[in-house]
Amino acid sequence: MRLKSLLLPLALLLATSSLVAAEPPLTVRCGTLLDPASREAKRNVSISFEGGKVARVEAASPAAALPPSSPSKKSSSAVPASSDGAVQTGSTLDLSAYTCLPGLIDAHTHLLLQGDATTEEYDEQVLKESTPYRALRAAAAARIALDHGFTTVRDLGTEGAGFTDTDLRKAFERGIVPGPRVLAAGPAMTPTGRYPLLGYSWERKMPDGVLKCDGADECRKAVRYQAQYGVDWIKVYADGSYFRTPGGGWASVPNFTQDEMNAIVDEAHRLRKKVAAHSMTPTGHRIALEAGVDSIEHGDVLDDETVKTLLAKKVAYCPTISALDWVKGPRSKTNPVWDELWAASEESFKRAYKAGVTIVFGTDAGAFEWEKRNAAVEFSFMTAWGMTPWDALRTATTAAAGLLGPHRDGKLGCLDAGCVADLVAVKGDPLADIKVMEKTAAVVSRGRIVKRPE
Repeated sequence: MRLKSLLLPLALLLATSSLVAAEPPLTVRCGTLLDPASREAKRNVSISFEGGKVARVEAASPAAALPPSSPSKKSSSAVPASSDGAVQTGSTLDLSAYTCLPGLIDAHTHLLLQGDATTEEYDEQVLKESTPYRALRAAAAARIALDHGFTTVRDLGTEGAGFTDTDLRKAFERGIVPGPRVLAAGPAMTPTGRYPLLGYSWERKMPDGVLKCDGADECRKAVRYQAQYGVDWIKVYADGSYFRTPGGGWASVPNFTQDEMNAIVDEAHRLRKKVAAHSMTPTGHRIALEAGVDSIEHGDVLDDETVKTLLAKKVAYCPTISALDWVKGPRSKTNPVWDELWAASEESFKRAYKAGVTIVFGTDAGAFEWEKRNAAVEFSFMTAWGMTPWDALRTATTAAAGLLGPHRDGKLGCLDAGCVADLVAVKGDPLADIKVMEKTAAVVSRGRIVKRPE
């Protein structure tokens, strides 16, 4: 009897888990499908999702249209229709009044950070919020990202919350709570004394927002420690303390020596992990690029030498414009360099784009409060700075997918057979008005409808 009582809950748990994992086939009919890879707009397309991947993409025939629900017969199986003509029932979602795109990728986020425009905001979270509480807030942030069409995020630093991002990744994968696909980086890395919390009494041992390492051997060991706990990426802070030189140029204080950065990147690549480097000025760029990092984050000041090296080494540039726009106001009150960095950032973006550097979409969401800014505003900043709408959409699909590399779920950033079952739909044409990307109508993640038209 006791064995039976123990087995019953286990059986129920397994049954529930199998229901979560096994999504039924889903067919989505799109009025227009934008394919960033080919820069082609396809009309009246039907996409079939099976087993978490795209199974087929084909022209939608009139016969494939859903039957209208009868207003004279009330039934639990009646098909609900929105005022825009979108219909959803069981395994079929009619988005024939909408523009569909692959699920979006935000390649630079901080799920466990809820704003750090000021030191006080950052310190409040690290000092006064428990890790469980921050994880709950992160789950809410992840739901916001998903609602905005970001079905995959690269989360670059937990800011004092250890490896909580790997737990979030697992919870989202298993369907425990809704959230995007996460590529986790755990705690980012700096040497001693180069990252908050700073400025407190030397008699106090304050928490660290990062994983610290000093010397090549210790930094190599730190990478192994990160890998032990399941990170997908290694994040390093290459520089800090940005300033203008007497000649009018830009410089910063390098965080790691060349030997230390070389050891970090070498060990990461040996363990098949890629490295993202926070680097704002040529001081940091030179050390990071010489070591062989895979992406430069922010890159507010890109000189000609840096642009040439980015091209030669095929290193991606992730500009995070919307976060800089958010923090420059508060931070410039105590340090005017932030307003100057804003102007330099636009020049750098235009220089990199003109040269053909690979630019990937990343917002640094978490630097701004998740609920106060839609990360898709990054598209508007990019086009305002001269990027075409097609190329802007590619940064969050094909370009970002190329940086992230093969994923066990399938191909990212596309909607061809074999790609992951992620889709976002908007009302209107992003090629005519990129701001429509800030108002998602429907989102499909892992073959599951997570947002439907109202």
